[in-house]
Amino acid sequence: MDSELIPGLIGVLGGMGPMATVDFMQKVLQATPSATDQDHIPMVVSSIPQIPDRTAAFRGDGQSPLRAMIASGLRLSRAGAGLIVVPCNTAHLWYSELQSAVGLPMLHLVDAALQDAVARAGEGVTVGLLCTDATLASGLYVNRTQYLASATSVQWALPTAGEMLESVMPGIEAVKSGALDVGRKHLLTAANALFRRGAQVLVLGCTEIPLVLDDSNAPAPVVDATASLARRTVAWSLSQRAVPTV
Repeated sequence: MDSELIPGLIGVLGGMGPMATVDFMQKVLQATPSATDQDHIPMVVSSIPQIPDRTAAFRGDGQSPLRAMIASGLRLSRAGAGLIVVPCNTAHLWYSELQSAVGLPMLHLVDAALQDAVARAGEGVTVGLLCTDATLASGLYVNRTQYLASATSVQWALPTAGEMLESVMPGIEAVKSGALDVGRKHLLTAANALFRRGAQVLVLGCTEIPLVLDDSNAPAPVVDATASLARRTVAWSLSQRAVPTV
């Protein structure tokens, strides 16, 4: 079948990083009601790890990832994708420019995570945020609450500069390098610090973090942004594949 004729085809703009892309695809499978192979969500994936580092670009220490992200997005568009998803939080700093250049609808990962945080813990909750220093410094999560009526009452518990330097970023970098136990230790240290400062729920706002933290080992309930995006991806695809009733 020609890919352009596949209803509900998802384009996954991945590679940021590769393990996070695989984790996202696994969570799409887990979120899909299925009894046969054919029930699953059709996806095409552009996993290009050579996309320039998003955090370095935000700091001004590296090349912008936008051109490479647009190239991946256009590749997915040519493959027939009807929706683009990006399982990388920091990449959403270029969300508007990417969507404008590719010309396809996209789901916003941060919106998905914030909606789930409020749904899980209620309005007025104190949310702890674990993310890259670019995501934190840019206000990608904190500023996004103005667009979501349900999240305007969220209170934030954020890592300190020292915690970012000593625990969060080393933890994310360890996961990216495949040293999962080291990454878990660093990230648990940061999560515990946020919990002691009143965090009632923890948003895992970097797609590497859910590879080592979850409800079973974190000090507070977690919102896995990757899983939040996966559930909405499945819902969109199923809505496109539904047969209209006559």
